[in-house]
Amino acid sequence: MTNRVKYILILLGVMLCWLGTWQSQKIIDVERKKIELPNAADLQNAPPMLRFTTIALGGFRGIIANLLWIRAYDLQDQDKYFEMVQLADWITKLQPRLKHVWLMQAWNMTYNISVKFTDPEDRWRWVMRGIELLRDQALQYCPDEPMIYRELAWFYQHKLGQSLDDAHQYYKKFWFEEMNKVLGGKGDGYKDLIEPKTQDEIARAEILKKKYKMDPAIMGEIDAKYGPLEWRLPEATAIYWAYVGLKKSRDEDRIILRRVIYQSMQIAFQRGRLYFSKAGEIPIYGPNLDIIPKVNEAYETMIAEETEKTDTMKRAHRNFLRQAVFHLYTHARLKEAKYWFDYLKSKYPDDVQVKEAGGDLDTFAIRRVTEGIKDVDMNMIKSFIQGFLYQSYLHLVFDDENRANGYFLLAKKVYESYQGKLVPGQKERVSLPPFEELNKIVLNEVLDPEKGFEPRYRAILRSKLNLPPETQEEKKSEEEKQTK
Repeated sequence: MTNRVKYILILLGVMLCWLGTWQSQKIIDVERKKIELPNAADLQNAPPMLRFTTIALGGFRGIIANLLWIRAYDLQDQDKYFEMVQLADWITKLQPRLKHVWLMQAWNMTYNISVKFTDPEDRWRWVMRGIELLRDQALQYCPDEPMIYRELAWFYQHKLGQSLDDAHQYYKKFWFEEMNKVLGGKGDGYKDLIEPKTQDEIARAEILKKKYKMDPAIMGEIDAKYGPLEWRLPEATAIYWAYVGLKKSRDEDRIILRRVIYQSMQIAFQRGRLYFSKAGEIPIYGPNLDIIPKVNEAYETMIAEETEKTDTMKRAHRNFLRQAVFHLYTHARLKEAKYWFDYLKSKYPDDVQVKEAGGDLDTFAIRRVTEGIKDVDMNMIKSFIQGFLYQSYLHLVFDDENRANGYFLLAKKVYESYQGKLVPGQKERVSLPPFEELNKIVLNEVLDPEKGFEPRYRAILRSKLNLPPETQEEKKSEEEKQTK
């Protein structure tokens, strides 16, 4: 066989191999689409090193990534979380559209590494690194992945919003200060940023969109649907990311995001209102009673749509209604308390607590006090105390001094009972502010010309407490409110 014939045969063999590979690749591409396997070959706006890596390594990316995954899991089993950070970074560069590596890396930073530090500032740094990894990088490559939205929302709801981490107060303080600045010192400051007019508003709108990746127009949609929310609190941000994820998710993935929304709304109801005892101080949290109808609507939507856990959802809904009635009652919003108490009776006629109270609102509320004191829950106890103080000042206005004194004494007793049950390890994490400060917050609110008691009640209360009359500026604010 001549050399020429050999070359022709080799060339034909190469062509046949190429054709076979081409046909196989077409089949593989079809199968990849069926199982929605991510393809990293075409990355938009990727860093040069990442684009080079994905092209240069070609098919070997998967093999190398698998080896790194095996090593990463070994390190996780050995609690070597810091070493995992670099490995996970390499894996994201090899397979940036693989959601699991982003989720594992973010969780590792936010939960595993952060708690290795005792200083709250160091912990916060790692918590934010986990949040930023998902918000700024993962969503760039996986913009339609519901689990990334869910995890991002969960970090705000759980890590920042709950009290399980010893440094949770620091997280809330830092987040409040950041959002307070970008929102112009207002819980609904996003409204000024939808169509910014001044240079300051334009600059803050740019920060909100570029740094925090939040659109003020979408915040407005959420507030209309679920609010009014206090946007300087982490649970509002949790609702934001779950809401955005819902817009991008398939039907079968939406349930995990809906759960985040109603859970975050429950937290917003319990502690979604800010009270300021002094100008410039970090706020104290209280219940946001204005969103009760929206929270109720969210629960009923979940009950209708989540058919697998209907009984669980109904129990949660019933417990929410009990809390709503009690908080409204203790905050002297008796008409609303009566409405939701009747709603509770009609929705759950076999409710044990309603039956034990004989269907009477007053008896129901008093029994809730006894039940609540047994539970060491900071937000619930704080709401009790402030609610009793509201009742105390209200009855003082109505010349019922015995009942006013009784509510004040009850508030103090609940405070002392709660504080007295805290063990040393709990005191820094879930201790209440001084009783005098809680009392001052309530007093300032009931005397507030815009949100407090009506003018004649405020005048009576000032007289009974030997306080000076309202200033001309306060009276002018009241007149302007009535004019509107």
